[in-house]
Order: sequence, then C-alpha cells, then structure tokens
Amino acid sequence: MSTALVIDDSRSMRLLVGSTLAGFGFQIKEAGNGAEALKVIEDHPLQLSLLTVDWNMPVLNGLQFVRKIRADSRFRHIPIIMITSECQPAQIEEALDTGVDEYIMKPFNQEGLREKFALLGIGQ
Repeated sequence: MSTALVIDDSRSMRLLVGSTLAGFGFQIKEAGNGAEALKVIEDHPLQLSLLTVDWNMPVLNGLQFVRKIRADSRFRHIPIIMITSECQPAQIEEALDTGVDEYIMKPFNQEGLREKFALLGIGQ
C-alpha cells in the first residue's frame, strides 16, 4: 500500500485531506508543520510515495519544507502537492519553481485531487 504524508497545521484539514487520500487507497501519516514532517520522512524514508503540504504553517512553512526536501537527493523523487489558500499567480509560480509538482487551492474537492493524481501519473 502506498503511503502519503499530509502536512498541515490545521488538524481538520489533515483529517479532510487524509480521508480523501485514504479513499484513493493511501495509508496516511500526518505532520502539523514542516519540521514535524522532516522527522516523519527521516523515520520512514522508503515508505512515502506522496507528500501534500500547506503553505502557511508555524516552525517551518510549506515552501521552506519543499526547499529542504528538494535539496536532499534521497527524497527528491517523492511527488509533492501543495494544498493551500494562497491563490495569487506569483505564489503559484513560486511554489512550482521551488519544487512543488502540483498546486491545489483550498477549498478543494476529490475530483480536483484526482485530476492532480492523473497529471502526476499516480494511480488510485
């Protein structure tokens, strides 16, 4: 079974994204910020097949997290979907330039997430 790490400081958003991904067959791990996520990734490096990350979080925000992941060759291959309320074109461009593979604006629906999976070649 594929494992996804859902990174968001909102517990309710982690539950929403996690339940959506679980419906697609993913096992779910959670982190409340980028720093927690780095620890989860270090503890489970071979299990993770997808990361979803919010932009605005305390301690280590989404962009800082993505920069760290993309700088580490061990984790560069893991697809990252940013799910955030940030919706300005410049922000979307910055996230994609930083290394995010796909970008979804909140609120999102399952069909929108399914479309991003198709773009990334991730089967459900």
